[in-house]
Amino acid sequence: MSPTRENVVRIMPDIANDARPAAAGQLAWVGMGEIEAPVRLAAAGGDAAAVPARIKAFVNLHRPEVRGIHMSRLYLHLDRHLAAEPLGVASLRRLLRDFLDSHADLSDRAMVEIRFDHLLRRKALVSDNTGWKAYPVTLAATLDRHGFELELGVRVTYSSTCPCSAALARQLIQEQFRADFPPGATLDPDAVLRWLGSEQGIVATPHSQRSHADVKVRLAAQAGELPIVDLIDRIEAALKTPVQTAVKREDEQAFARLNGQNLMFCEDAARRMQAALQSDERIADFWLQASHFESLHAHDAVAVAVKGVEGGYGPRG
Repeated sequence: MSPTRENVVRIMPDIANDARPAAAGQLAWVGMGEIEAPVRLAAAGGDAAAVPARIKAFVNLHRPEVRGIHMSRLYLHLDRHLAAEPLGVASLRRLLRDFLDSHADLSDRAMVEIRFDHLLRRKALVSDNTGWKAYPVTLAATLDRHGFELELGVRVTYSSTCPCSAALARQLIQEQFRADFPPGATLDPDAVLRWLGSEQGIVATPHSQRSHADVKVRLAAQAGELPIVDLIDRIEAALKTPVQTAVKREDEQAFARLNGQNLMFCEDAARRMQAALQSDERIADFWLQASHFESLHAHDAVAVAVKGVEGGYGPRG
């Protein structure tokens, strides 16, 4: 009886495993980039929320005579781990261990990078309104013979008001006041009050701009859970002027007050964040960048700070 089509076992070629490379050589990383998949983030109450992410998954190829790795194994491990449990320090370590175990004869180093937007509900400054803010987050983990290493990156958007511009604006207001209320003139408090509330009196205002804080921290070995929200909160508290969501006039006025009380160059912003992170025992090292997208210039004002000596963990692009 001849075999049917259904019970014939087909032997398919495995070129990556069987063929030899045209030119031998070790490869630092081989894998996949821009994988689209959901990741689960731990939320309050023990729940987990799924958010879309883009992922890079790699292992090295230390055998120069082997043509390629088993990319499908990386994808299947990734898919299984991301579906099984929320992202965490331990789960990322287990994922990379499976990458290496499935390539034990080929690789001794594994890496995964996960990028997603973390949505947080934020309260208005004064009113009872709340709104959603999206914070770009990057997790980059590596595992090799030296151990496990995890880097957490976040971006926080804030407002920055130029101290130099504020000083120049105050000077123009003083000059206008002297012109409208010359020396020797009787000062009527009500007239001065009306002048202070008029466009004719406040003839200049300082320039402000939307700004970005890009922060990357290398977590210490004893770090427990991923401190995503805590890191965001620390940066916003240090800068004091994070951008808002839903606002009413009282919130906008409070925001104007915060900007006036927190004038800062990019250097000031970088030092504020540096001081906020310096003593955190969960952070082994950090790199941060304050970028002010100037309304005065067509270029950006940028300052970079690190935890250790200059160049110890950066600068980066």
